[in-house]
Amino acid sequence: MDKRVGFIGLGIMGIPMVHNLIKAGFEVTVYNRTALKAAQMVAEGATKAISPKELTLENSVIITMVSDTPDVESIILGKNGVLESIKPDSVVIDMSTISPQVTQKIAARLREKKAHMLDAPVSGGEQGAVDGTLSIMVGGDIDILERCRSMLEAMGKNIVHVGSNGMGQTVKLMNQIIAAGNLNATVEALVFAQKHGVDLRKAIEAVQGGAAGSWQLSHLAPCMIRRDFKPGFMVDLMQKDLRLVMEDSESMRVSLPATSLIHQMFHSLQATGEGKSGTQALIKVMERLAGIEVK
Repeated sequence: MDKRVGFIGLGIMGIPMVHNLIKAGFEVTVYNRTALKAAQMVAEGATKAISPKELTLENSVIITMVSDTPDVESIILGKNGVLESIKPDSVVIDMSTISPQVTQKIAARLREKKAHMLDAPVSGGEQGAVDGTLSIMVGGDIDILERCRSMLEAMGKNIVHVGSNGMGQTVKLMNQIIAAGNLNATVEALVFAQKHGVDLRKAIEAVQGGAAGSWQLSHLAPCMIRRDFKPGFMVDLMQKDLRLVMEDSESMRVSLPATSLIHQMFHSLQATGEGKSGTQALIKVMERLAGIEVK
């Protein structure tokens, strides 16, 4: 396939993903609203575009990795956006986490231009992006996925086709329901054990290899004990994802009582200025309720 790719969105995840594309031999053109981040990638060998429209003129594969649904809509459908200059048979790969319904709308608009779309959101956080080990759940035409597979393999290791456009986003929201539930269970368990005076490090070692094991327990529980709340994945971004879950579940009349409660707990974190903290800061909500500090 063509070794050229355009990449839009140079945040916590986007920068290491571009780095891995360059390392794999792809010629990357970047666009970012904050010019300083684009300059950082240019120093690593990328080319800078002044708009999504310009970036699309030079590339037949365009990857977007931005924060929320309106950002993707603006980049692809807005003024000086991707749609204005996309060529037939080009591919847009949206690796953001956004609304499944809006994904389907964008895919339909791209089809009008005889272009293709893959919704390919990721899981694995900043470290997964740095290591190139992201899990990527892909919605869209499987033939288009195979055409772009080597590009995705530069950024991830578990690449699974899950259905048509919108299904990638749906599976990502499923991922977030599970992740939030496991995170909350980890928080409750640590507070419970702390109340009993258990050595939390030994407790984690004892249970993480059994049925209670999870990524959140192995990776985030030690951060909580160290009082390390720097973001691998920010509270604000998890809240955005859970908002999408709540909106979608309401439209589908699906009851998600536990996820709804966790969403409210994250609101408490945001209200106390923790929106830019890592999601492991959820421990602080439970600590306030229990009147103790996990350490």
